[in-house]
Amino acid sequence: MPPQAPEFDGQRWSNADEDRVEVVTADPRWPQRFAEEADAIAEAADLPGLGIEHIGSTAVPGLDAKPIIDILLLLPPGSDRHRLIEPLQGLGYQYWAENPDTSRMFFVKGMPPLGSGRTHHVHVMDLGEASRRLLFRDWLRSHPEDARLYAQVKHQLARRFPTDRDAYTEGKDGVVAQILGRALNPPGHHRDRNGDTAHGGDIQGPDSR
Repeated sequence: MPPQAPEFDGQRWSNADEDRVEVVTADPRWPQRFAEEADAIAEAADLPGLGIEHIGSTAVPGLDAKPIIDILLLLPPGSDRHRLIEPLQGLGYQYWAENPDTSRMFFVKGMPPLGSGRTHHVHVMDLGEASRRLLFRDWLRSHPEDARLYAQVKHQLARRFPTDRDAYTEGKDGVVAQILGRALNPPGHHRDRNGDTAHGGDIQGPDSR
């Protein structure tokens, strides 16, 4: 009988003991792992104008993280995001069709019991959330004190919630909001007369493919 997809009983995922939260020392090979997977996704999707970004902690040099490469896909205007499902499944990703947040799509590769351990996540989301993810990444890359703070909190949460990914993720909300607040209002930041930021909002970062 083939392995069954994990189920949630209202309190705990059935694969929680296998799908453990582990924060490890930063690995300099993570950017290369992203680049290799980005090339595979671009070829499989065959969608001109598809943006592919490395996000999450593995995208920040020197930052301890769960050893999972997080990838953000930015669809060209007018594209149907559901056309990504079949190509990504062909690369070994599982699509979380039951995601209660219908504004997002989430794919995971290697999750037990269908795999031996998570290796990659793929995210598709609205441009507002995507831009926040990229801003958070870029801020941590250039502000090592906040990267150290984030790493400290993640280590504490991983020790506290090794088999509860939801609690681990929710536990980061406070420090993420704190850091993102600094990124949105850095020293010297100012607003125009209409209250809007005076800076551009290009969401394409240096990892674009």
